[in-house]
Amino acid sequence: MNDKSRIGRLVAENARLRLAVEELSILNEVSTAVSSTSSLDATVDLIVQKCVKHLMVEQGAVLLFDKLEHGSALKTMIRKVEKDSGENPLRLGDQITGWMLQHQKPLIVNDFAADTRFREPTKRAEIRSLLCVPMKLKGRLIGVVNVFNKKGASGFSAGDQRLLSIIATQSAQVVENARLMEEEKALEILQEELRLAREIQKNLLPKKPPRVAGYGVVGLSEPAKRVGGDYFDFLDLGNHKLGLCVADVSGKGITAALLMSNVQATMRSHGRLAPDVDACVSRSNDMLHASTDSDKFVTMFYGVLDTRTHRLEYCNAGHNPPVMLAGGDGPRLLETGGPVLGVLPGFPYERGETEFELGQTLLVYSDGFSEAMNPRFEEFGDDRLRSSAESNSAMPPGELVNSLLSEVNAFCGDAPQGDDMTIMAVQRLPG
Repeated sequence: MNDKSRIGRLVAENARLRLAVEELSILNEVSTAVSSTSSLDATVDLIVQKCVKHLMVEQGAVLLFDKLEHGSALKTMIRKVEKDSGENPLRLGDQITGWMLQHQKPLIVNDFAADTRFREPTKRAEIRSLLCVPMKLKGRLIGVVNVFNKKGASGFSAGDQRLLSIIATQSAQVVENARLMEEEKALEILQEELRLAREIQKNLLPKKPPRVAGYGVVGLSEPAKRVGGDYFDFLDLGNHKLGLCVADVSGKGITAALLMSNVQATMRSHGRLAPDVDACVSRSNDMLHASTDSDKFVTMFYGVLDTRTHRLEYCNAGHNPPVMLAGGDGPRLLETGGPVLGVLPGFPYERGETEFELGQTLLVYSDGFSEAMNPRFEEFGDDRLRSSAESNSAMPPGELVNSLLSEVNAFCGDAPQGDDMTIMAVQRLPG
């Protein structure tokens, strides 16, 4: 090999080494900058800025993807653009985004207008060239890094693709960590909001049972989630009359809790305006139908107890039939009423009547008690609940409620609580 060839090889090797050192310097700068912040927005901004600077392009963008709740499709979560001119931000069309999702490999287009692969109606003349590389983490696509319009006439090179791919690879874990940190912060905020919502909901329910001469009254509610859709209430209607209400809103969680507060406001208003229980329930039904979606409904038992005559007028709107315990003819179910609330406007609800004899107990409960399941997916059941309540009907109402709750919990064992559990007991005290 002559001296001229050796010199040529040395010059080429020297140029390659300089390029490698420059790339390492760029990657070190990007890595240091990106690792210095924990904010997702700041991290993405830095990636875009460094790509625009070192690849000598007009604009850059990062698209982050995440799985939709239903199905395996992907959607754009975040888009960041850094530009060095007053032009509008450049965006990828659906065809290019779809190509990246399908192939998950780098894409170089140095003459965008002439590229026959992408015939998008929104194809913009402002995009002359583009380079897209996938951002992967443990083989999973989490985003795409894009740069637009390489400065100069040479267009994007294989070296540009290699450099951008390394930047995307180095940045993927940092971006994912920043996103997970923001999700964790959002979860903490949500948990605090749920805690506050639970406190508000607890304050909406009776803090303690009313003191009623000749009667023992108790009620409790255990939501399946932080907040629930069950509701119970005692309404002082004046003239020795006590309103008794237990309701169960369809669903669970925040949505059910919001509807529950609506039910409570409705009953507290109509309970005083409509003296007849059937009229009160009918008005509540019409109001709930007008203010809720068609897929939402409420089951409810509403009764008015006259503590002087010991008569109970009631209306059962699709609720688990309450049971009147300890009578000469055995337990009786209170079923008179009509369908669930919020479904059939203008429905004529019926009114039922019964008397409280000395020592009798009225037990009203939601289906969270009867449908509670054990690890073998067996339900506790209405029959078991009523039988246990009848066997312990001589207990004071507070002890009876706690006994039934303990029995249901023992039956369910380690199985998670599947539904809100609400129960009310009203006993005419003997003697």
